[in-house]
Amino acid sequence: MSILVAISLSHLLNDTIQSLIPAIYPLVKESFHLTYTQIGFITFAFQMTASILQPVVGFYTDRKPKPYSLATGMAITLAGLVLLSQANSFWLLIMSVSMVGLGSAIFHPESSRIAHLASGGRHGFAQSLFQVGGNAGSSFGPLLAALVVTQYGQSHILWFTLVALLAIVILFKVGGWYQAHLWELKARPRRPAHLDRKPLPRKTVAISLLILVALIFSKYFYLVSLSSYYTFYLIDKFHVSVTASQIYLFIFLFSVAAGTFVGGPLGDRFGRKYVIWGSILGVAPFTLVLPHVGLFCTAVLTVFIGFILASAFSAILVYAQELVPGKVGLIAGLFFGLAFGMAGIGSAVLGKLADHTSINFVFQVCAFLPLIGLLTGFLPNLEGSRRKNAAK
Repeated sequence: MSILVAISLSHLLNDTIQSLIPAIYPLVKESFHLTYTQIGFITFAFQMTASILQPVVGFYTDRKPKPYSLATGMAITLAGLVLLSQANSFWLLIMSVSMVGLGSAIFHPESSRIAHLASGGRHGFAQSLFQVGGNAGSSFGPLLAALVVTQYGQSHILWFTLVALLAIVILFKVGGWYQAHLWELKARPRRPAHLDRKPLPRKTVAISLLILVALIFSKYFYLVSLSSYYTFYLIDKFHVSVTASQIYLFIFLFSVAAGTFVGGPLGDRFGRKYVIWGSILGVAPFTLVLPHVGLFCTAVLTVFIGFILASAFSAILVYAQELVPGKVGLIAGLFFGLAFGMAGIGSAVLGKLADHTSINFVFQVCAFLPLIGLLTGFLPNLEGSRRKNAAK
């Protein structure tokens, strides 16, 4: 449990740093005279750097675990943070966020594997505890940006290097524990013993993975519309201040953190397919209403949206790891990579759409994305098949 808490805290610190990037968008948009397309490209550069490398890192570390790579990745994030605080051009902004993305690509697959190793068999709970740290960190970024960066300027991002330094210390200690427990990974059978169901046909596995990818697309395209453009939406539609918009963003992202913790344990108990179904499709009524209400109702709806939608990722990730047993790092890297990649592409596409139409129109279009959750009905019920085989 202490390792799970440490890796969750590290995830909190890592994602606090990452969430500074969208939180300072209103500031850099004004100071660098950027378009929405350029704002989208900044997110695209960060998310694609993180997404492309994560499956590669996961595939490599499945074969050759690197316990101290977590601290190394955080050191790269630290360097990107320093550059971000001093960046005086659009392209230096791109370079700095790309370095933060590279650090993230190294961090997520190995840290997810450590959560899996330390889970004691409660994989959904362990993944949710790991994820809730990250989403809590994502919610703190805008709040800290409102208190520090918005008030005192871009150069004060440098204060957040203290967060990165603390994370490096924790991850170095976690790396030592991981190094001492590598024998457990080597001693475990290629196919985990708890999977007492018959192997699914390859075609079923492939179709299921494609459905999960579609669900990730739905979830993260919608989430990026809020995480990257919610502040602009509030400023444009309700004429709130930059500081107020970041506080509203914090409220939304904190609800995402709360929802994340619920999804894993519910999946362990009732079945991950049902959690995925209820999370993505269940949020649709709220997203469809959101573009048509006032400021107070907008804030309330985003709390429900964040909480419900966030519960899906832990369930999706553990479900995918059970579909492809023995490939924990690869699947973690692939799905974290897809999450970051979809968010990056979504941000660029939505930024371009906002430049050609309006922010309000972007939110009206994105409201229909959760309906893709209907595809969950085609996923096999892994828990049900395990129980049937156990009864035999």
